Amino acid sequence: MATNRFGYSDDFVLKNGKVGINTTEPQEKLDVVGVVKGQDLKVTGVSSFTTYEGFLEANHTIDESITLTSGTNSSLSGEIIVGTGVTVTIANVGLGTTTVGVGNTTAANGRTTNTIDTDEIVSSGQGGIDSLKVYNTFTVPTGGTEDRPIKVKPGQLYYNVDFKTIEFWDGNNWRQVDNTTRSGRGVFTGGYASNSQRMEYINISTQGNSINFGELFESSSFAAGKVSDGKRGVIAGGRTSPANSFNGTMQYYTFASGGNSIDFGNQSVNRRRVDSVSSSTRGVIAGGSNSSGTSQDVIDYIEIQTLGNALDFGNLSDSRYSPAGICNSTRGLFCGGGSTDAEQRIIDFITISSKGDAVDFGECTQRSNCQGGGFSNGTRGVLAGGYGTIGAPQFIEQIEQINIASTGNSFDFGILHQITRDFSGAQNMTRAVLATGGDGPAYIKNITQISLTTSGTSQDFGDLSYATLSTSGGSDSHGGLGGF
Repeated sequence: MATNRFGYSDDFVLKNGKVGINTTEPQEKLDVVGVVKGQDLKVTGVSSFTTYEGFLEANHTIDESITLTSGTNSSLSGEIIVGTGVTVTIANVGLGTTTVGVGNTTAANGRTTNTIDTDEIVSSGQGGIDSLKVYNTFTVPTGGTEDRPIKVKPGQLYYNVDFKTIEFWDGNNWRQVDNTTRSGRGVFTGGYASNSQRMEYINISTQGNSINFGELFESSSFAAGKVSDGKRGVIAGGRTSPANSFNGTMQYYTFASGGNSIDFGNQSVNRRRVDSVSSSTRGVIAGGSNSSGTSQDVIDYIEIQTLGNALDFGNLSDSRYSPAGICNSTRGLFCGGGSTDAEQRIIDFITISSKGDAVDFGECTQRSNCQGGGFSNGTRGVLAGGYGTIGAPQFIEQIEQINIASTGNSFDFGILHQITRDFSGAQNMTRAVLATGGDGPAYIKNITQISLTTSGTSQDFGDLSYATLSTSGGSDSHGGLGGF
């Protein structure tokens, strides 16, 4: 028995096998003009929803591709479970036009997901999805450094198998997502003559004098290279003192624990006055001079968590010693330096994760910055101190800066409140510190600080416990480590 009867005035039409309500010319199997309400709606084929209001049933299983569209903002609640090979396209449902591939579905990025909880879809009106919570499986695009996506938007994620970490595109560079808690510790090692085996540390975020860290197992001085992956620091080469022999020894220490250094391996060439850059995995050591005073163009690299000898990386564009090394997580720059018969204003750059010869970047504005220092917060590189003019050295008080992601010449940043050369440096993402060095014939023990987030004149930080020059410095929180 029928529970509903149609009256004379009801606008109900059956025409050509099609049912119309409030229309005399039905166009579909069921053509309704007006609002339709129901307690249950089951879709067994492919359907398009052009307008809907309210909330869908809490749980839905969709076995075929479906398109949801709406001219007005709407809300989804509950859980949608999508079958294999199915794509749900949400168009203009307050989310812009978004294709969501879920439930073992191969999406546009080649990854698969399973269950999507629509309670966690938050709309910002006509635009993108503000937040999306996925249960079971969610995989971002994956590949090596050379396979990174080209057309990317700020905030896009990527898993880099070379660095073994998630990266995100900040609009200019790929930055590694690094949730490691760092102490912000700077370590200064070695020095000239009787101080050559000392190791001391500071907390970069505060001010004050250095504290004993340990001793080097082999003394080194004259700007030995220093690289760090945030956990381990490695000192490369230098000149032993007082024996005055050049060595290719590399030794390492652990930032968090303190203690004496341990043998790591050897460089390919015995040299001093090198400089270096490093990422979260790899250290690169470049330039220097050998025992006969001949400048070097050698570039070596090491994997910092793997003991062993350095391997060939490539060559600098020109032989030189004491260049200033600065880097972000992908690119390393070697700025200026000295050579046997001339200053070098050249700035070269390399890609740390690959191998090959250095490529021209630009030039230093203030002479060569020989025996100066380089620092970076991952975006801005800062060059400080040193001296230039072969034959009649003139100390450089200028501080210069450079944009690591682009190419070009350095430009003005500020000045040092105390000129110095042959110092060592350490840094975190906001502050660089310069320790010891020479301001003429005298050695100093001063520690100077520079703000990496502003520009201007350096300021006093504290003192090392002894006056010396040619120490080697490193930190567990430098700009090459990426992350936040």
